[in-house]
Amino acid sequence: MTDGKWKKIGTEVVFDAGIFRLRRDTVINPRNQLPLKTYGLESPDWVNIIALTPENEVVLVSQFRHGIEAVSLEIPGGVIDPGEEPIEAAARELLEETGFSPAQIIPIGVVDAQPAYQNNRCHTFLALGVKRTAEPTPDEGEDLEVSVEPLARVRDYLRQGRIAHGLIVAAFHWLEFWLADQRSQSGESSRSQGSQGSQSSDGGDGGGS
Repeated sequence: MTDGKWKKIGTEVVFDAGIFRLRRDTVINPRNQLPLKTYGLESPDWVNIIALTPENEVVLVSQFRHGIEAVSLEIPGGVIDPGEEPIEAAARELLEETGFSPAQIIPIGVVDAQPAYQNNRCHTFLALGVKRTAEPTPDEGEDLEVSVEPLARVRDYLRQGRIAHGLIVAAFHWLEFWLADQRSQSGESSRSQGSQGSQSSDGGDGGGS
């Protein structure tokens, strides 16, 4: 296997569905120099949002997914509009799909959506302190059911496969990394404060002797 890119010698758009374009490329396999037809889906980047209430509950949405022809339990998310920053799209999608607004939004991870044939990425955000501030305003092509569940129960849903959307599962992995970092930073801060207190106490004893 080589470490170089496959040379592209031709490309054409064979279908434009609006939300994505199907592209057919002619490329050269660097291993044997043979030409090959490949296909890719061009799509805008996406966002998904883990929204936590002050009570540490997660805002979820259920919606019918035409690919699997079944209802899927997910977190809010959607397409980043042209000229829009990912964090702006996250706040907009959260409000549109659920009616919740955050006190703070934090980027916690990015993944390639499906690098085998898609060119876009999915940005995950953590929305903290969310509260219901409006009625949802879903797109015409959406039919969403909004619910709120304790974070511990959502972890059970992941283990049970009730939440099975790959990008949603990845989002909760990002959340666990973020929570681990917060615990680590909190522990380091506590140790640092304890060390400073000990040094101060030692200094006071020395001054009084």
